[in-house]
Amino acid sequence: MKKNRALIFKCGFCGHEEPKWLGRCPECGEWNSLVETAVSAAVLQRTEGDPKNRPRSLPLSSVDPQEGSRISSGLPELDRVLGGGIMKRSAVLLGGEPGIGKSTLLLQAAAAADTRGRVLYISGEESAGQLRMRADRLGLGPQSGRIEVCCTGALADITPILEAVKPVLVMADSAQTLHTDEAGPAPGTVNQMKFCSYELISWVKEHDAALFLAAHVTKDGLISGPKTLEHMVDTVLYFEQSENRGAQGDCRFLRAVKNRFGSVDEIGIFMMGEKGLSMASDPSLLFLVRREGTLPPGVATAAVLEGSRTLLVEIQVLTVPVKGSMSRVFSGSIDLPRVSRVAASLEKHLSLRLSDQDIYVNVAGGIRITEVGVELALAAALYSARTGLPLPGGTAIAGELSLTGELLPIRRLAGRIKTARGLGFNRFVGPSPASEGEGPGGLENAADIKSAVKILFAGEQKPQTPRTKAGSL
Repeated sequence: MKKNRALIFKCGFCGHEEPKWLGRCPECGEWNSLVETAVSAAVLQRTEGDPKNRPRSLPLSSVDPQEGSRISSGLPELDRVLGGGIMKRSAVLLGGEPGIGKSTLLLQAAAAADTRGRVLYISGEESAGQLRMRADRLGLGPQSGRIEVCCTGALADITPILEAVKPVLVMADSAQTLHTDEAGPAPGTVNQMKFCSYELISWVKEHDAALFLAAHVTKDGLISGPKTLEHMVDTVLYFEQSENRGAQGDCRFLRAVKNRFGSVDEIGIFMMGEKGLSMASDPSLLFLVRREGTLPPGVATAAVLEGSRTLLVEIQVLTVPVKGSMSRVFSGSIDLPRVSRVAASLEKHLSLRLSDQDIYVNVAGGIRITEVGVELALAAALYSARTGLPLPGGTAIAGELSLTGELLPIRRLAGRIKTARGLGFNRFVGPSPASEGEGPGGLENAADIKSAVKILFAGEQKPQTPRTKAGSL
């Protein structure tokens, strides 16, 4: 009797394929890992099917531009990070720690998406009743009528539902729960996630839909699942939690580390409350600490860029004598090499001794700052903490500090000053503008770190501290 299907032997650990069984995988070296697997029908059709159904090339000028159009997710912060909306025929990987709010974000986007088509929510972790309870808690009852729920992780059950529903959006929660017999007997392996994710990505690209794929990032740093999927998708988003807890709820950051259809510099800010995720009304106020009176030493306000928006954040620095033979730098919000470089510049150009100090750096609200415009504010906070001189109130700072002590021009200086003025800051210290017409009124520009410190600490009397060896300005 002639066989009607092809068989191969696939490794359950690395996915290596062999035409016959072997005791040891030649790719990863695991013993007894090759499992008999049937070749999928899609593979057979591509290799042995009708030549008329095979893919063909076409001129780029003949492609309809509407095929690359976007649809709004209904969440402005999510649209900002995606580059303006959900791109059709795209796959988005959403990673984050367990309990961060990935399922809540996907469910709210499924209900608020600006499309007339249906949305398929694939859940391998929750039952249909649990999803309904979550939707009622989020207040999505009137909007959840077009959402189809599929509570299974078996790819053999998901594929017929996709063909029957024909959704425009597919939400898969999560990649770790997807499994198929063709990828090996053990669910949750890297091979299972790669195989099942590839099948879903192929389906949405062929049917003019979009896919959101959630994946867990474990707290101990084991991110093997999402990392292996990053090269398969078009956009990779990471959902992070901030230490900031305000009256509106917990703060969440949505960042893009890969985006084929937009910038990776944008950041989405959400507030997690009883009704789910909401947009922050004024993100700049989330990272400022309102005080009465003078500022304590070691505190500076920086005007930094996060994508297309300007944020004012508070930089906090503490310096203490070293407790061992070497000084150390502790910073979770600003890169350690940047803190060390700014401290070295202060020690070289201002004779401010920092090599015998342990340096602790923090940003209020827990936001991670990577923009170069934070360097001048960081230098001012380091100087203030080491000398004990507080910075004057109502002053915002921005600038890039070079190794020679010079201040380099920064992008969108006028926008930073405008944002600072709108939040009540009457002074702005920074470098000279790149062009003559760019610098608006209210800018106190400095050429180097020495002149910047003179402007910031003019009239201040330095306390007598025996450990400080600061040179004349």
